[in-house]
Amino acid sequence: MTETAAPPGLTTGTWTIDPVHSEITFSIRHLMTTVRGSFTDFGGTIAIADDPFLSTATAEIAIASIDTRNAERDAHVRSSEIMDVERHPTMTFTTTGVASARTGRRARHPRYGVDGELAIRGITNPVRLLTEFHGTSVDPWGGMRAGFTASTRILRSDFGIQFNVPLQGDRLVLGDEIDIGLEIQAVLADG
Repeated sequence: MTETAAPPGLTTGTWTIDPVHSEITFSIRHLMTTVRGSFTDFGGTIAIADDPFLSTATAEIAIASIDTRNAERDAHVRSSEIMDVERHPTMTFTTTGVASARTGRRARHPRYGVDGELAIRGITNPVRLLTEFHGTSVDPWGGMRAGFTASTRILRSDFGIQFNVPLQGDRLVLGDEIDIGLEIQAVLADG
């Protein structure tokens, strides 16, 4: 790839995800509506290389931290029928590549395709995160921060999550598609 300049302000080095100022959300069809939830316990790093297309990222999410605003539903999702938290307490993401993404006329921020491997319930599949870089700024404590938004869609069946309940006709309680969204603030740990 001929593009090698880092986006303005994105310093090479290791950036640590700040979970207090970041968010990992998901949505899935449930009955006739969409249920949204989030994970509250996660962390990771982003290593920006001199050539930004050689940069890497890793993340780990504690599945037990799921929050759909319904304790009974959260307990069921943690159970062996769905996420099997006792045997598979975390999901992980590791990058395999970064590429420019088409921005279109309306894009206000640089966009990238961040390819990686997502592991859930002991099954690993490739995913592409459509990622926007929102720039950098010095925070009130003197740290350098970077902001990113990313999204992807996965099929839960690709990760061995088969639980469902049939409804009238050909409908099911849960959809197969899960939309994942990330709002990430990362702090430069070294330079």
